Amino acid sequence: MNDQPLEPARGVPAYEAVTLRDPPSSPQDKSSPPGTGSAWKHRLGWAAGLLVALAVLAGGTLYWLDTRNYESTDDAEIDAYTTQMASQVAGRVTELLFRDNQHVAAGQVLMRIDPRDYQARLDQAKAQQANARAGLEQANAMVVVQQANIDQALSQVRVAQADLLQAQQDYARYHGIDPHAVTRQQIDSTTATFHGAQAKLDASQQSVGAARAQLVSAQAQVVGARASVQQADANVASAELQLSYCTITAPVAGIVGHRNVDTGNYVNSGQALFALVQDDRWVTANFKETQLARMRPGQPVELRIDAVPSITFRGRVDSFQPGTGAAFSVLPAENATGNYVKIVQRVPVKIVFDDDRVKTDQLSPGMSVVPSVRVH
Repeated sequence: MNDQPLEPARGVPAYEAVTLRDPPSSPQDKSSPPGTGSAWKHRLGWAAGLLVALAVLAGGTLYWLDTRNYESTDDAEIDAYTTQMASQVAGRVTELLFRDNQHVAAGQVLMRIDPRDYQARLDQAKAQQANARAGLEQANAMVVVQQANIDQALSQVRVAQADLLQAQQDYARYHGIDPHAVTRQQIDSTTATFHGAQAKLDASQQSVGAARAQLVSAQAQVVGARASVQQADANVASAELQLSYCTITAPVAGIVGHRNVDTGNYVNSGQALFALVQDDRWVTANFKETQLARMRPGQPVELRIDAVPSITFRGRVDSFQPGTGAAFSVLPAENATGNYVKIVQRVPVKIVFDDDRVKTDQLSPGMSVVPSVRVH
């Protein structure tokens, strides 16, 4: 083969001239048919893509089969009861016996208010109570005295009756015999004695009536004295209660927070002092109404808390609020007016913990939670 370069044709520029040479041959090209390697690589790519697609499809199917039995929401938070502590009496704070965010036990003394004013009122009430009890004893004694006066008056009545009987017999005897056998003076004397005995009997009977009236009066004084004693006892109890309010104790166990008082402050009755977050914790999850069809109390729940991302807590559905959040709002919606637009409502669901680790972890009300309820 002639390797000399060809002469350029007439009319063709010199830079378009090319040299025709045979491409170098290799042993692989001599042993394999043309296009065999690229076809094999193409088939491998299709097979790998198919396997990946099948794996994705299988994984998606398994994921759907598993997640279809769960209902979840990110509109959930830790919840707890909060006791707002307030003063029941007015006074100056003398002691604060807790620190900010301290856990306190039920019955633990937390604060004291100056008790001197209330102690003085208690002492005054006790003095009035003693006076009232003395008045009651005096009234009871008067009843005894009046009862004795009645007994004495009755004795005098019996004596007067005996004297009257004797005078009546003498009167009848002197008036029944011959007038010439007795003197006129004797007859007049027996007559006077008889009428005097009658008058004495009448007077004795009147004395009995007066003594009985005085007894009734004494008994009424006893009733009044007893009422005074009861009032004095009530005043003492009230003063003791007011004095006890000077010492503020924790009604339940919990953590002290949101303190608004310090030693030396003057507080008024009903003034908010601090909050006491109780130890019991649960989750309030606001599920859509469309998620509640298969949800029942007692179903297990997985709880993931943003503040403790490394732990998955266990819980269970406890109860459902008997109404949507909108129904219990301060200004509930009035659907009977204006144009109605349907909005999917949410229902608060209470979820309680079944995990003992809740007692050791710092789970505060308001922390975000993602619950997953298994509704199989």
